[in-house]
Amino acid sequence: MSLLYRLMYRLGVTPWDRVLPAELSDIVTGPGALPPGRALDLGSGQGAKAVFMAEHGWRVTAVENVPRALGEARRRAAQAGVEIDFRQGDVTRLAELELKPGYSLVFDFGCYHGLNRKQRDAYGVGVNALAGPGATLLLMGFTRAMPPVPVGVSEQDLAAHLGSEWKLGWTHPVASGGTSAMNRAAAAWFCLIRR
Repeated sequence: MSLLYRLMYRLGVTPWDRVLPAELSDIVTGPGALPPGRALDLGSGQGAKAVFMAEHGWRVTAVENVPRALGEARRRAAQAGVEIDFRQGDVTRLAELELKPGYSLVFDFGCYHGLNRKQRDAYGVGVNALAGPGATLLLMGFTRAMPPVPVGVSEQDLAAHLGSEWKLGWTHPVASGGTSAMNRAAAAWFCLIRR
């Protein structure tokens, strides 16, 4: 999967970097917004969402495996005048990054859905080690398998890979107007709360 993303960034084909999702905006700035704390952005891409969180008082760690995307994210953060802890790394090997546990928000915009079942298990272990009690996991994923997504995301899938430590707060389809791939793959949002 990493090779595909490297190629897409090289070609400038990054539809996931174009829009600030209303779901993230609501959690960060909406009427029921979470109080700013520590946020972990998994598969952070070119950093737009990490910068948005940092601009609103969050202490953000952004994990991205593609060097080109990480370079652009660092430039974007510098331009916005915000500090973000950028880490080049694999979301299935989070322990290697030696991050301090206790994140109150874990954000994933289309990273998890690109993982196979074994990788999702490793992702779950890493997220569970880093998320604090009562943490929120906000995840957007394709609910249908379609290349390059190996397995669709569902409530059952998330429970299988994250375990009983999380309960579903809400889920809903991505609003119309997403990318054509999001529409074909029936993209959905999942908000989980750590028990």
